[in-house]
Amino acid sequence: MKVFIDPPNSLILFDLVERFGHEPLGAMASIQDRIDNIELDLPPMNVTLDDVVKGLKYAGVEVPSGIRGRLALWGPLIDAADAALIMLDPPFNFGCVGCERSNEMVRYLIKRRGIPALSVAYPNTEEEAKAVVGSIKEFLEGLK
Repeated sequence: MKVFIDPPNSLILFDLVERFGHEPLGAMASIQDRIDNIELDLPPMNVTLDDVVKGLKYAGVEVPSGIRGRLALWGPLIDAADAALIMLDPPFNFGCVGCERSNEMVRYLIKRRGIPALSVAYPNTEEEAKAVVGSIKEFLEGLK
């Protein structure tokens, strides 16, 4: 199954999803596509008209452009996902967590899709980390 990870550039969540036999959907593949695209002069900084249109599918014109830009990358991944794995309140070095409004929109889009989703709080101790990994393992094994 395809599992969207949030934060979408979390290597830890990406690895856990992959280890338990699923296809992780994260930002890395979307960004790689942009870097490999010869049309863009300075990837991944440039945006195309298609990016603007994609972003508007997920957020209205009144939403800040940074959020629409993120959703232009992440929205199609959420659309393709069969399930989602969400890490709540991670520190800034865990992944792209700098924009809480983008995070809220991502969680809203996941909820609106109605796909199975597991939200876990970022662990602060070794015991909590073991419990989080156990919860993730149980969730991912239950998807089969």
